[in-house]
Amino acid sequence: MGERLAVVSGGGTGIGAAIARGLVTDGFDVLVVGRRVEPLRATAERIRAEAGRQDAVTVVTADLTDPEQTTGVVEAVGGRPVDVVVNNAGGYLGGDTSSLDGVAAHWRANLDANVLTAVLLTEALRPALRRPGGRVLLISSIAAQRGGGGAYSAAKAALHGWAYDLATQLGPEQITVNVVSPGYVADTEFFGDRMTPEGHAKRVAATLVGRAGEPDDIAAAVRYLAGPSAGYVTGQVLGVNGGSVLGR
Repeated sequence: MGERLAVVSGGGTGIGAAIARGLVTDGFDVLVVGRRVEPLRATAERIRAEAGRQDAVTVVTADLTDPEQTTGVVEAVGGRPVDVVVNNAGGYLGGDTSSLDGVAAHWRANLDANVLTAVLLTEALRPALRRPGGRVLLISSIAAQRGGGGAYSAAKAALHGWAYDLATQLGPEQITVNVVSPGYVADTEFFGDRMTPEGHAKRVAATLVGRAGEPDDIAAAVRYLAGPSAGYVTGQVLGVNGGSVLGR
């Protein structure tokens, strides 16, 4: 068992799995949280094998929109100080918006998946955050900065305002709060079967570096913000998007 503990929501696939792997490489024990047990277990086994430590990753299955299930994460922490919380759970949820009832359900689903999950997990773990030195990280999206995603854009943008408020609250306790805002990242489940070769090419062409992002690009930003070198960085939104949206 290591000395430092990180909790990563949505840690079973894509960006979340890359973040978990990177934090284990940096010496953290990582607790990965998600709704689907099989991807979580597969990721945990892969990271444990790479790290040569069976205690490197702990799996917790929970729907973080449910307060009762979220308390299960606290139980899994087992009284240890939490050094890093990475709120990565979320995604774009579609729906039938042809009626007002449909619009309401669509917006609630996206707000729950992207905002409520982060709020409930962070609030549940807030008493356990290491003082001084804790880190809270929120994974947003380029859609929050340039639009184009409807309810998803609005939900991710809400994380920015909340991060500023949380950073103000926790700063006096030497706990930092920051947002990582990815651009187009290939090799994730985000688009499902919606991505086309044309869509991929269009998104790559919108970057300045001429390539799609990779999950490890986002994990690298998280590893920096989670580490000791970022102790003077808080209340910031770090865009990792290949230059498709310039700094704001």
